[in-house]
Amino acid sequence: MVITSGKKRNDASGDRTGPPRPGESARDAARRLAAEDAARTAGAAPHAPDRESEVVPDDAVVSPDTPVPDAALQLRGLVKTYGGEPAVAGIDLTVPTGSFYGLVGPNGAGKTTTLSMISGLIRPDKGEVSVFGVDAVGRSREAKRLMGVLPDRMRTFDRLTGRQLLHYTGALRGLDAATARARADDLAASFDLGPAMGRAVSDYSTGMTKKILLACAMIHAPRLLVLDEPFESVDPVSAARLMGVLRGYVDGGGTVILSGHSMSLIETVCSRIAVLVTGQVLAEGTVDEVRGEMTLEQRFVDLSGAGAEGGALEWLHTSSS
Repeated sequence: MVITSGKKRNDASGDRTGPPRPGESARDAARRLAAEDAARTAGAAPHAPDRESEVVPDDAVVSPDTPVPDAALQLRGLVKTYGGEPAVAGIDLTVPTGSFYGLVGPNGAGKTTTLSMISGLIRPDKGEVSVFGVDAVGRSREAKRLMGVLPDRMRTFDRLTGRQLLHYTGALRGLDAATARARADDLAASFDLGPAMGRAVSDYSTGMTKKILLACAMIHAPRLLVLDEPFESVDPVSAARLMGVLRGYVDGGGTVILSGHSMSLIETVCSRIAVLVTGQVLAEGTVDEVRGEMTLEQRFVDLSGAGAEGGALEWLHTSSS
């Protein structure tokens, strides 16, 4: 494929003219200028081709390191090791903008470590994290402005009231008082937290705590939400409320990457998923592509290598005698 420009280039041997020097005829001046142009061209260093006249072969191979224009998040060769044991062993992932992306795997598979590296809570030993084209390792502050984060078992200032916590989080994110107050009211209404906003967060139930922390993650209107186990220990009513807000966020152009153990939930809400086992991605794609002819739960168990046997626990069996 050849991309050409409609601009006409000025040829050194063509109609380029200039004023003759004293005692020089117009013809000699034209010859001198052409010779100067030729000399400059011969001695010039190679330059990058103009995009408008660049030749791109039809069978060009795109490197896996090439940034994807519509990607909210890209991971390339991500590695994290603890005590000589790899928690994450070279992950490559691309999360499209405007998607619900699920990261699933058994306990200890590396999901929390991966999400913590994405959000900047820990640094990778190797590899790259790109958030909307921003290097999240080298330009972490800029990347963090684009993200809202809900870590697993996050500690917070739970002696503050819900309203105070939201205002404080908004201030940390650079919002002025009026904007933080208005957004806090909107989030409280969306999460059905209005009656509890004057109470200390330490008095909240697990579901209410998840809702207020997710509200804190969203108050600065991030483009990407990184959520680690957002529905763990959450009752069905609170889970439905959380899911309604997240669906609206994605419908409005936001992107969500979340981890979870509920295959039915992941299957319902996620457009793409990755199955992580021992720090490696064993399957990635749409839900239909990953599960194949199985249910997602069966596929998950199969990839995880978990057997259904209970082991040699005959001593637990009751005796009929």
